[in-house]
Amino acid sequence: MRIKFYLLPVFIFVLGVTQMHAQDLKELRVKPDSSISEQEKQKALNIKNINVPIPKLDLKVNYWKHWTKLGLNFNQAQFSESWQLGGLNSWALMGLFWHKSEFNRNNFNFTTEVDMKYGKLKNEDQMPRPNNDRLFWDNKLSYKLSKSWAIYTSITVETQFDNAYNYGRDKETGKDTITSVKSSFMSPGYFTESVGLEYKPNKEFSLRFGTGTARQTLILDQRIRPRSGQGYYDRYGEYLNPSNPDKGTGPRYGVEEDKNFKNELAFQLTANLDKNIAKNINLKARYNLFADYLDLNDPSHRLDMTFSSRITSLINVSLGGTMIYDNNMIGKVQWSESLALGILLNLPK
Repeated sequence: MRIKFYLLPVFIFVLGVTQMHAQDLKELRVKPDSSISEQEKQKALNIKNINVPIPKLDLKVNYWKHWTKLGLNFNQAQFSESWQLGGLNSWALMGLFWHKSEFNRNNFNFTTEVDMKYGKLKNEDQMPRPNNDRLFWDNKLSYKLSKSWAIYTSITVETQFDNAYNYGRDKETGKDTITSVKSSFMSPGYFTESVGLEYKPNKEFSLRFGTGTARQTLILDQRIRPRSGQGYYDRYGEYLNPSNPDKGTGPRYGVEEDKNFKNELAFQLTANLDKNIAKNINLKARYNLFADYLDLNDPSHRLDMTFSSRITSLINVSLGGTMIYDNNMIGKVQWSESLALGILLNLPK
């Protein structure tokens, strides 16, 4: 008990010192209603405002897209004079150019497409002759009404580059010779203007309903122009049929005798398909129906189809075909087919 009594003054002294330190800390505390000004903060932290230069980016939106194909196909066959199993020396060369440009902005779309093909075939003892000849140019402007439907207007030009002849054999020499001209550049030539609705559910397929369509057929080559009996005599100085002077050539490509122009108002249906059906295999097809309002029971039809497969980045094999029925040309179905292996350059790659 005596020891505890002596420790009592020490306990009181320590308690007093502790209360003094607590009192000092209370005085150093910041009161809740006190504030530090922004200037005092900046002086304390030494903050400086720095203006960071932001470069101006000259960004432009490109609403155009472009695709181009350039191709060259060559086929050749050669046989020695001692060859006994049949065959004919021959060569064939064909070049193609295809380009498509498309503009899209808001609901407006403009598409232009050019398809050009030209080829020559030469068989032994025969004159060279075109085996593929086409110039096609289509321009379409449309305004989107909904997700899949649009109203459109279009202008299309179709013709060929070279002359196509009828051939025969010279009676004296037995050599291949030209007897007449069947067709040539702008003979015939077709200009088609169309207005209507377009159904396009995706990028691969489209279907146009051209309820308001006009087509002009031109024959500018005087050798092909249809002529009456008198017109033929005025041109060549003789009658086509001396026993019947009134007999002429008859209409050609729907153009009447002694004329080189025909205009038609019609309904047009155009379907386009461009689809990758397998890896490196593409199907491109275009079908066109043209029905003159004066003769809806006998429309003309044209179907173009091409299967193409890329073997390498440059080597390409293609199988193409065309089927035509046009009573203004001939009242029969016409068709052609070609299989080619060659070089094809796609841009952009």
